[in-house]
Amino acid sequence: MSRWIVLVSPVGGSPAESYRVAILEELTGSPEDAMVAFLRNLDTYEGDVWKVQRREIFKCSERSYVVRVHGRFSQSEYLFQLAELVSDTGDANLPDSVS
Repeated sequence: MSRWIVLVSPVGGSPAESYRVAILEELTGSPEDAMVAFLRNLDTYEGDVWKVQRREIFKCSERSYVVRVHGRFSQSEYLFQLAELVSDTGDANLPDSVS
């Protein structure tokens, strides 16, 4: 079983906010299972938007999307990425480095 994280970061806004990246969810499972959970996050994320009225989802790559959430008085954009754990010095089943 692979381990995954779903990353989310606001797009635009103040420079300090643009560099804020959060781990939204940690997952364990097959690539297919991880993708199902990842897409569920895209379909349900509200971020800082009050009274969500509309959601636009833009595909950047297989594991990277931009979600624009429209609310009653504002809209916000978020970059989502799905990342797989490929190296862990504490796990005998994974290499100690990526090289």
